[in-house]
Order: sequence, then C-alpha cells, then structure tokens
Amino acid sequence: MTQEAAQKIHKEMTIEEIFSRFPQKSQKLAQEMTSKGLQCVGCGAAVWETLEAGMLSHGFSIEDVEEMVERLNEILSETTDLSTITLTKRASAKYRQILQEEGKAGWGLRFGDKAAGCSGFEYVLDYSEKAESDDQIFLSEGVEIHVHKADVARLLGSEIDFVDGLNGSGFKISNPNVKGSCGCGKSQSY
Repeated sequence: MTQEAAQKIHKEMTIEEIFSRFPQKSQKLAQEMTSKGLQCVGCGAAVWETLEAGMLSHGFSIEDVEEMVERLNEILSETTDLSTITLTKRASAKYRQILQEEGKAGWGLRFGDKAAGCSGFEYVLDYSEKAESDDQIFLSEGVEIHVHKADVARLLGSEIDFVDGLNGSGFKISNPNVKGSCGCGKSQSY
C-alpha cells in the first residue's frame, strides 16, 4: 500500500479501522455517516463490517458507497486552523437564535470539557454572559467563545457545528486533538 493510499479511506476498511486510523477526524466522519442514514455508526455489533458491506446491508447502492468514500476523503483533506476555536455559520445562527429566545442576546458561548464518560472527557457548552479572568476569548462568526486557559491546549482547532437531522439535533464538536472516542460518541480521550 502506498503512503497516499494509507492516508485515504476505502470501501474495504472496517468502520472500526476508519475511526481508529483517523481519530482526529472521527467525529466529523461519524457525523457524515449518520447524517446519510448509516445508523450503525457507534453500534458495537457493526464496527467489524467493512464500509461497503455495512452500507449494502442497509440498502445503499454501490454508487452510494462510492459517494460516501469520496465525501469521507474530502473530510480527511479539510484543513484545520489549530490556532483557534471556531463556530460554523450554521452553529452561530442556531446559537444566536437560542440566545434571542432565552433573552440573552449578545452573550458568549462557554466551551470546555470535563472528566467524564467512558473515554475520559465530555464537552461542555453553556451560556457565558462575560469572560472570566482566567479565560481565553476566541471570536468566530460574531460570537465570543470563552474557554478556561487550562482547557485551551486540548480544544484548539475545534470546530463547533450544529446538526439538525433525523437522528436528533444538536451541537457537534470536531476536535483534531482527540486520540480516541467511545463507541457512543459521547466522550473522547486526548
């Protein structure tokens, strides 16, 4: 296998292999798979299946498999700004809508993590009226993101997105510093 092929996803890879080979992108990869209807992502019984076998057994076509592989490789090729923390336009719009509904227009977003879950850490998102003295402030899409300085090294490069789909809605975080995550997708390790 060439060096270039080793850095790409192919249809013969197992779901487990995809996530273990590319842990820094596993959250975005899992998001893409579940948003397209591949529901077994995170299911312990299906991680041994190849991407192709899993998709075909769930009623997808060969063309769907090829499109999925192409999209997953696009995700792998996306660059990440490791010097900041960002919100997508979609996440920013949703957060501003929530602030407006809660009577907290103009507030920032508190972003951090805490020890919890089966893989070590869980993300925390909350309202933040103003930054604290031990915070580092990031500005993205017009929203201030407040992060305790002690957490910054683990969270730099993170992208906060908002996903609204059949499998639920919510803010999803992609963090390039993640070295592993649990099957349920609720926690991660660094």
